[in-house]
Amino acid sequence: MSKHIFEKPLIKAKFQKRYKRFFVDALLENGESIISHTNNTGSMKGLLEEGRDAYFLHHDDPKRKLQYTFQMIDVGTSLVGVNTNIPNSLVYESIVAGDIPELTGYENAKREVKYGKEGKSRIDVFLTDVNKPDCYVEIKNTTLREGNYATFPDAVTTRGQKHLEELILEAEKGNRAVMFYLAQRSDCKAFKPADSIDPEYGKILRKAVKAGVEVLCYACELNPTGITLAKPLKIEL
Repeated sequence: MSKHIFEKPLIKAKFQKRYKRFFVDALLENGESIISHTNNTGSMKGLLEEGRDAYFLHHDDPKRKLQYTFQMIDVGTSLVGVNTNIPNSLVYESIVAGDIPELTGYENAKREVKYGKEGKSRIDVFLTDVNKPDCYVEIKNTTLREGNYATFPDAVTTRGQKHLEELILEAEKGNRAVMFYLAQRSDCKAFKPADSIDPEYGKILRKAVKAGVEVLCYACELNPTGITLAKPLKIEL
């Protein structure tokens, strides 16, 4: 299966706190305190417990304000990936490699293609083939776990709701529309929307499925060298 390989092994540290949205404090094993950047603007609900083992990529770039990037955290039952840049590239590479059976058989695959009612949105992956309807794939980083379920979102997301509405429009045109959740963790057995956090999102997701939008969720296997696409999870709506 396709794998995102880090440019070098991650550095282990104890998570301390996240603040000002993009900053994370942690303690290295030698006792040194570091400040890391995080690109995850979500709540990371259920993940950020002080003292947990966390993993960071160190950058040898004197021009960078922060020399570390927050990549994953150990929640006991699994490592959980928090880098929001990884899902899009990993899913795209997995599609191209033929590792996602539901999305094979297309001649062309492109990333970040403009689409939508006003042409101002960008679909994460756009698949085309002369013998098939166009396929629009929206990808969401999924880190929240409730029981045995991977759930999304971890905070109210009007942007995510809009993406579902745009997928509905494509399905109504006769195109293929796919909502793909990448669970950056290995301890879930199924996927469901986080209705207790954003009931409107769950409502629109179920509406989307009735309109013909397909829902996929794949789990990942994680270690400090990389993140590998793993098994598909059952969808329960």
